[in-house]
Amino acid sequence: MKRSRIYAAVFIFLSWNVVTYLILNYSHPNRLVEEKISLDTEIGALQEKLQIQATEHDALLQRLERAKLEMQAEKENEEDGKKEGDKTGARNDSTPLFLPLPILVLACNRISVQRSLDQLLKYRTSAEQFPIIVSQDCGHGPTAEVIGSYGYKITHLQQPDLSDIDLPKKEAKFKGYYMIARHYKWALGQIFHKFNYSTAIIVEDDLDISPDFFEYFWATRDILITDPSLWCVSAWNDNGKTDMISDDAELLYRTDFFPGLGWMLEKKTWLEMEDKWPKTFWDDWMRHPDQRRDRACIRPEVPRTSTFGRVGVSRGQFFDKHLKFIQHNDKFVPFTKMDLTYLLQENYDEPFVRLVYGSPLMTAVKLLGGEQPNLQAVRIQYRGKENFKSQAKLLGIMDDFKAGVPRTAYRGIISFMFRNRRVYLAPPSDWTGYDLSWN
Repeated sequence: MKRSRIYAAVFIFLSWNVVTYLILNYSHPNRLVEEKISLDTEIGALQEKLQIQATEHDALLQRLERAKLEMQAEKENEEDGKKEGDKTGARNDSTPLFLPLPILVLACNRISVQRSLDQLLKYRTSAEQFPIIVSQDCGHGPTAEVIGSYGYKITHLQQPDLSDIDLPKKEAKFKGYYMIARHYKWALGQIFHKFNYSTAIIVEDDLDISPDFFEYFWATRDILITDPSLWCVSAWNDNGKTDMISDDAELLYRTDFFPGLGWMLEKKTWLEMEDKWPKTFWDDWMRHPDQRRDRACIRPEVPRTSTFGRVGVSRGQFFDKHLKFIQHNDKFVPFTKMDLTYLLQENYDEPFVRLVYGSPLMTAVKLLGGEQPNLQAVRIQYRGKENFKSQAKLLGIMDDFKAGVPRTAYRGIISFMFRNRRVYLAPPSDWTGYDLSWN
């Protein structure tokens, strides 16, 4: 009897608790949902804090590593000075400090970024000399996993602003370009402010590179820094199709056209542009005279990059018509052992102009007809926008302009190969500048 009463009391107690639980929870049917949302929010905030801390940690490590390398360079310079009889032990100013040259890879939602990263790691000669920093937009999980799989070999940043960009209906089709411009501004800010690098190479996640990609940029960095008439170095040649370039992989040019597609930029140039960075079409914006300011870039005869990015915001149209035919260099050129001071404006302009306008004049029709095959280099003259476009189409080179500048042009001159002959498509010798109406 006593045991029965105990069972009954336990039963009543348990029943009361069950009823109370049901009343409390079913009287607030959204409580569990609200609690879950709150928990998800807290987890998201925690993940964001961890990402920020990881980024700051990477930045600190990069700065410490850079300081270490600079101290080593200072020590080596002092030792070199002593060997040369410099009793003061002062640094030899003709030898620049060893400053790392980072590669900024901009990624979004293409898992094929693995192809680009594999090549960068394959050809990179030193992790300290060439740190690789991948900035990812879009928040695409599978791409983040691919990037994360490289571990300590790279630094992985994630663009925090994934908010939608509200655009008028007529501009909605360009939303991808707005997102790219926003990402560029954030990523370049990280490189030049958080990591405090003085120079950087910028690539996107769909580029193949040449074996001498790093050698090329390392060798041309001093030229970029030294010459105030330069503002970038690019690995790209817009007319870099196989039949339009020579096999002289050592040949480099100056160009008034900003090429992009694997390019090097100084921090001081970024500081000029940062506050007025455009909301979209950043590359065309850079080609405007307000940004270019009569400065040039260095470009190669034989490209050091090519693209496999058929899928993207341009939907493959430009890729199928042009980009897929650009071939990058497959040989190693030891640029760092060469004298590249011929690219300085004071050494370049006069000999280049003399070479071009000293070349025999020929019409495009005669060139197409194969006349005077003994001439290894010829000049074809154009007058006016339409005349340029018609001759460029005849010869198979790019015929468009950006802010009045033809692709690859320097002082209005386009240099390319045609049926194994060097051709200079050039304006009259009294050329005075680009015409902004040519667009």
